[in-house]
Amino acid sequence: MGILTGKKGIITGALNESSIAWKVAEKAVEEGAEIVLTNTPVSMRLGTISQLAEKCGTIVIPADATSVEDLGTLVDGAMEHFGGKFDFVLHSIGMSPNIRKNIPYENINYTLMDKTMDISAISFHKLLKTLYAKDALNEWGSVAALTYIAGERTFVGYSDMADAKALLESITRSFGAIYGAKRHVRINTVSQSPTYTTAGQGVSGMTSIYDIADKMSPLGNATADDCASYIVTLFSDYTRKVTMQNLYHDGGYSSMGMSAAVLEQLSK
Repeated sequence: MGILTGKKGIITGALNESSIAWKVAEKAVEEGAEIVLTNTPVSMRLGTISQLAEKCGTIVIPADATSVEDLGTLVDGAMEHFGGKFDFVLHSIGMSPNIRKNIPYENINYTLMDKTMDISAISFHKLLKTLYAKDALNEWGSVAALTYIAGERTFVGYSDMADAKALLESITRSFGAIYGAKRHVRINTVSQSPTYTTAGQGVSGMTSIYDIADKMSPLGNATADDCASYIVTLFSDYTRKVTMQNLYHDGGYSSMGMSAAVLEQLSK
């Protein structure tokens, strides 16, 4: 028996095999969970989520996470599929049109910034609001969202995604207080190492960011597979009293100032 035996949940954002959400879906099923997958119709066409659904023996419910109507359909569809309430949700959704268009932060397009915030952060509030209104999660359920340390510290090239991550983490605390007190549902963010996902590769200088983080981290960068294993523990009963936290999963990077490996590289 796995640590998620008997549990059911929604995994958002799986695009292809490099996606952290893809790895979480696989790991959750491996640990005994039943899942429902979801992504936008466009992402479903561009990616290979149908292959993941087949592997996991489940369905894909199309949904635009910025649409409250779509999220309602998603939650209703999941409850119909599971035959009632479920236990966990992964929010793995983020995109910046400003980054995609290489628009510098000091000259940012505000219309595009609104889209960044809606897709990458406000969608989380919309999802939580929908789950809460429909009383869709079982008591002691768990919601996790992926974030990055750029929500707290400045990283060149991360642009308005940093602002979105800061808001995402704030929503986690604010909604976590309400959901925890009223329904005993916990909400956390996981601050992951730089990871070569499709979204991550869109950040300018990603290769250098990845290499420096790997050298700075005592344990090295956490992989997508590592992250999936960690997130699965957050969905389990072993973390019932962990909520409203931004949990670093980064090989120790967030506690470092300077490592011997980086100092040696800079001294060359």
